Amino acid sequence: MNGDRSATVLGFAAAVVVLVILFWFVGVGEVLDVLAGADLRIVALLVPVAFVWLSSWGLALYTVLRVLGTPVSAPMAVLVFSAAVFSNNVTPFGQAGGEPLSALLISEAADSEYETGLAAIASVDALHFLPSVGLAAVGLTTVLLGTVSLGRNLRIAAVAVGVLVLAIPVAAYLGWRYRFEMEAVVARLFTPVVRTLSRLVPGRSEPSPGVVADRIEGFFAAIDRVAASRRTVVAAVGCSLSGWLALSVSLWLSTLALGYAVPFAAVLLVIPVGSIAGITPLPGGLGGIEAAFVVLLVSTTGMPAATASAAVVLHRSATYWLPTFVGGGTAAALGARRGQQRLGGE
Repeated sequence: MNGDRSATVLGFAAAVVVLVILFWFVGVGEVLDVLAGADLRIVALLVPVAFVWLSSWGLALYTVLRVLGTPVSAPMAVLVFSAAVFSNNVTPFGQAGGEPLSALLISEAADSEYETGLAAIASVDALHFLPSVGLAAVGLTTVLLGTVSLGRNLRIAAVAVGVLVLAIPVAAYLGWRYRFEMEAVVARLFTPVVRTLSRLVPGRSEPSPGVVADRIEGFFAAIDRVAASRRTVVAAVGCSLSGWLALSVSLWLSTLALGYAVPFAAVLLVIPVGSIAGITPLPGGLGGIEAAFVVLLVSTTGMPAATASAAVVLHRSATYWLPTFVGGGTAAALGARRGQQRLGGE
């Protein structure tokens, strides 16, 4: 736990450095001046739009948990997803770093095995890719058909979208085609790691190789159940699409609040492509995503860098900081409930 806290502190310190460099380059005074002129009536709309995003992606988790046989109520699924967003936002490498904690929170809320919670959040994350790439392709095509020239940043975005459009179907096919081979490889690689870590945790007995293999098999079986349910996949993708659109509306409203009615196609491109920066070793992509959004907004709309930066500040305040605080409260509540259950068991 001390190592986790140290990594989080270092991650936030690095994110602050990136943000300081970004706003120093753009001009802190100019950004503050633009923010001072924001239309507060439009800014207030960012909160309900962020709630639509959280609710949509929380409902995607709800549909996945139902097919896994560990349903929770729709409101609880939204709260649990907000806690998962919190874990992603405070751990390095965003979703990749936060998913183990997210899986634990889901398993606590749904009273399920840990591998079921991990399969649920992994399935939701995988399904998010489909609508995000589709929206990015639509946005890029629309932007390129307009008056915007294909500059260096847009060429990079075009390449990123093209790679994703090709890579995701290929990865999905190969993953499904060789899923049993993947299960065997994962079991072989992770069994000694899990057994070693168990010896280091006080009060934990070392699991046998068979127990670890059964847990890994349970994870892959849960993934199979989700993938085999077309109804669940369609419903979850629909919820995911609604969430991506809400994020795009949030950024569009942020620019509108500053007096710029940018083409909606531009934000359809900026949101999914810029979110790729979440893979950086920064908590929730903090700093990296902001920089990517600013660069893409300037490239696609021609708006001043200070205005683009101010719009990103408004957007990320609603979609990063707000769910971080809400999700942190939910995570704390789930942790307290777990502690009470342990005390009751004793």
